[in-house]
Amino acid sequence: MMQFDEDLSSCSALVVDGNPTSRSILISQLRDFGVGKVAQAARASDARRQLEFRSFDFVLCELNFHGDDRSGQDLLDDLRRNQLLPFSTIFIMITGEATYARVAEAAESALDGYLLKPHKATHLAERLRQARIRKKSFKEIFDAIEAEDFNQAAELCLARFESKGMFWLYAARVGAELLLRLDRTNDAQTLYKAVVAAKTLPWARLGIARAQLDAGQLTQATHTLENLISSEPNYADAYDVMGRAHFELGRFDQSLETYRMAASMTPGSITRLQNLAMMCYYAGDHEEAERLLDRTTRMGLESKMFDCQTLVLLAFTRLESTDRKGLLRCVDDFERLIEKNPDDPRQRRLARIVTTLSLIQDSQFALSVEAVRAMGATVKDMDFDFESANNLLALMAHLARQAIQLDDIEPVIDQLGLRFCNTRALTELLASSAQAHPPYAERIRACQVKVLEYAETAVSLSLAGKATAAVTNLIVFGTETLSARLIDNAMQMIYRHRAKIEDATKLEAQVQELRIRSGSAKLSLGEKKRQAGGLTLRTGRRAPPPKVDSDDDDSQLDLAFVPTRTAAPPKAPAPSSPAAAFMAMAARNKA
Repeated sequence: MMQFDEDLSSCSALVVDGNPTSRSILISQLRDFGVGKVAQAARASDARRQLEFRSFDFVLCELNFHGDDRSGQDLLDDLRRNQLLPFSTIFIMITGEATYARVAEAAESALDGYLLKPHKATHLAERLRQARIRKKSFKEIFDAIEAEDFNQAAELCLARFESKGMFWLYAARVGAELLLRLDRTNDAQTLYKAVVAAKTLPWARLGIARAQLDAGQLTQATHTLENLISSEPNYADAYDVMGRAHFELGRFDQSLETYRMAASMTPGSITRLQNLAMMCYYAGDHEEAERLLDRTTRMGLESKMFDCQTLVLLAFTRLESTDRKGLLRCVDDFERLIEKNPDDPRQRRLARIVTTLSLIQDSQFALSVEAVRAMGATVKDMDFDFESANNLLALMAHLARQAIQLDDIEPVIDQLGLRFCNTRALTELLASSAQAHPPYAERIRACQVKVLEYAETAVSLSLAGKATAAVTNLIVFGTETLSARLIDNAMQMIYRHRAKIEDATKLEAQVQELRIRSGSAKLSLGEKKRQAGGLTLRTGRRAPPPKVDSDDDDSQLDLAFVPTRTAAPPKAPAPSSPAAAFMAMAARNKA
């Protein structure tokens, strides 16, 4: 019997293999090593369900599954992209395929090991032992992350990298991600470049591009990504980041094609299919979007990787195609999601959008108008984000398409536009949401012109030597519009001309307060996930996984630390009376 250097009786493992014989051999070997609990799955989808609700110390996964278009690589990719695989879990890929492309892909996926069939028990034991050593060697770093002392964690990583200590490349990867989190984009670029100079690795080159994107250097990032994709054409994460770059530049057609390429490379990835489906919708191809959104929903609705904004966009396409039954299925799907997560305010907010669409479909215009007015009253709330703006604008456009134009809706459109039309890309995305009623789209574009006029007025005052007046003007307009662009301009002007500005400290405090009130207006597709090529630092002590009964470096890294709550989370507020009416109406419609 193989013996480990340590007691593994309290450890658990998951074996994922479609071949019953291979699966039983792996289970037997793990039990010989002393692993206390061993679960099994015959398909990637079955493994995904187990991994979403339970943590394992070891996962041994086959690369290919006969008759299943989802591979073990797709499983690993999706789990880490969506923060579902704890840092402590050791993931070993086991396969009979030994081509260079597969081995390179595995190396770029932050696997803890890659084992070729047939293998000896001693080989598997060595892979597991080495992986455990690496996990333990980073304990000090991740203790600092758990305590949210990111500066200390970054310094520990930099010290490991500079001394070329144990696992120094891995330390560089973690350190660079921490620097990005701390908005030290220049330091992150420097570290990534040092890794490239020491040892050319695709993840480091991708890290340079991500740091450039975060620093607003879109052109440089695009150039870096073009070079990376040219030399690494099968590196799917590079296409994800390139899609994001095109998206932020407002090149929606190019973003669409890039996301299409990424999705074709990993057909089993729910996240990439969602990106492609959403991009099709915003690019105006609603027929193709409906097909992809429906496929994404059928494939991933029960998964934690599913983004419910997908369901909202699917509901919009079904309203346009007058698919009443399909739209009601969207309402039903949201009800099931809310039953599973009753305290999720985002899901409730998005569910109200879908229910309102159902009311429009059934010509219940009084209730749908009441719903839109209630949402319009929240436009200046701190938690009203760009996603909410897109969805509300699309709702108003669909009402107008039904010849229901209300005088009090146009001021809401102006408020939306002035708050979120900070760049051409943001403006065009909002305009695309209003395409059901072109006059609203033009009104949105006019808002961007007005924001630019406000900014130019401040610049003129500054050039005339009236820096205090320029900042004051921007604060007045920023307070009126909550435009992130105007607020950022005010802060930049204070930094640049502080010596010439009266009461600079007081004005800076006002701008900081406005920044908090304005929230984030950053362009993104759906809910924010881990960025492709990066790691997600979830801080705090890991919460214990739910109990599940059972019979038995570096493209994708995830540091899975979940905040522990000291008390039960507050319950979401009870739905307002209009929302309650909408849900009741939806129930009557289904009947």
